[in-house]
Amino acid sequence: MSITPTVKAILANYESDNPGTKANLARMMMQGRLGGTGKMVILPVDQGFEHGPARSFAPNPEAYDPHYHYQLAIDAGLSAYAAPLGMLEAGADTFAGQIPTILKVNSSNSWATGINQAVTGGVDDALRLGCAAIGFTIYPGADDVFDMMEEFRELAAEAKSVGLATVLWSYPRGGKLSKDGELALDVGAYAAHMAALLGAHIIKVKLPSAHVEQKDAVKAYEGHDWSTQASRVSHVVKSCLNGRRLVVFSGGATKGTDAVFDDAIAIRDGGGNGSIIGRNTFQRPRAEALAMLDRIVDIYLGKA
Repeated sequence: MSITPTVKAILANYESDNPGTKANLARMMMQGRLGGTGKMVILPVDQGFEHGPARSFAPNPEAYDPHYHYQLAIDAGLSAYAAPLGMLEAGADTFAGQIPTILKVNSSNSWATGINQAVTGGVDDALRLGCAAIGFTIYPGADDVFDMMEEFRELAAEAKSVGLATVLWSYPRGGKLSKDGELALDVGAYAAHMAALLGAHIIKVKLPSAHVEQKDAVKAYEGHDWSTQASRVSHVVKSCLNGRRLVVFSGGATKGTDAVFDDAIAIRDGGGNGSIIGRNTFQRPRAEALAMLDRIVDIYLGKA
């Protein structure tokens, strides 16, 4: 496999990483229909842990089967598939080598009252399953966020030492944040920046609104037009070490197809590296999901 100049340039931004970690980043960036472009579409299926099986899979009962998600990611030509331990273990042998996988190593559930996640997998599991990376969630703003940051730091150091990449979900919530503040432009950029400072290779954040939450940040955002989603994406990307880190954006809750495509266009035009989109695909019938993913990939390829 020949690495494209675009991917080589991205890998060059990770100046401290060993060849194993860079090889795993390259595995994901060279995989599927977007291989070599610097763009990625990742299928995440951790929603069963977060929301329960019925809320996650009843809209499309085929999705109760872990093999369904592996095959969906492969057939759609995606960059990687991310899931918790049990989901990956259920298909690791059948699909070995067919799609790069990301082991989500912490998770929560919808009953917990605290804003935190339990560590549910380890670097040893990721190696055993042939994963390219581990994934982890932090909640900037939550009372327990500093503990979560320390957990990530330890897991990331171990992962990097054995050549695995790291993907960090950085979702602001809790503390003094209002509900609008969770998606605010300044808050989202701050959360993405923290993920970069924590050493994540790939940063996953939500698409931000034009709202500015922090009073002390208002002046810094004056004099700019933040009315378009693309401009807000561009700001988040710039906040990740001036674009030296891969940034992908969450698909969020289930929405209409036009909204999903509009999001992808904004991410592309704003210089984001792609989408990590779960419920908006696997909760639809397989044919509809494949058609949607095909269109999203075409958008990142500049064909739509």
